[in-house]
Amino acid sequence: MDNAHKRKKQPEFVRHALLEQAAKLTIEQGLSKVTFQAVAEAVGVTKGGVMHHFATKDALVLAVFNDAMAKFELEVDDAMAKDSVSYGSFTRAYIDATISLGKKGQEQFNHQATLYVLMLGDSELRELWARWSNKQLQKHENTDNTETLCMARLVADGIWLSDFSGISISDKKSLRNRLIQMTQSEQ
Repeated sequence: MDNAHKRKKQPEFVRHALLEQAAKLTIEQGLSKVTFQAVAEAVGVTKGGVMHHFATKDALVLAVFNDAMAKFELEVDDAMAKDSVSYGSFTRAYIDATISLGKKGQEQFNHQATLYVLMLGDSELRELWARWSNKQLQKHENTDNTETLCMARLVADGIWLSDFSGISISDKKSLRNRLIQMTQSEQ
């Protein structure tokens, strides 16, 4: 029989599982269904186990948001590192991190959807997203600060929102390719 007192503690593993399950609940059932009890049951820990990692529901939600943001930023950074053309590189990476063409795993869609669900329902989280976006635009001002590139990113956001909201786009790959085309020459 497994004795919790003798079992090796794995706080980072548990914290990761709590974040993943809270994100999953957010997407599937909405933020109002994310409770310490629901997350605890999904992970197989006690409610106190959740509270050990997150003192409040707000702290849990913020951690879920920050985790999803970190994954999104990592994907953008990875794509930029592989891009040999500096002009528009942030925008191309942003488009590819934003538009799901079915080649990405379910976890990919989940962290994107998590960001949207949380931002739509919370002005403080929208502010965090805006700060991140503005910081990125300042960081890449020399390569990605044109009206055309701004329009491409905004269209990608619209496609991202359509994915989340279930709006069907018949040829998303073609739209993605046209957006990428827009990023390849200075206008």
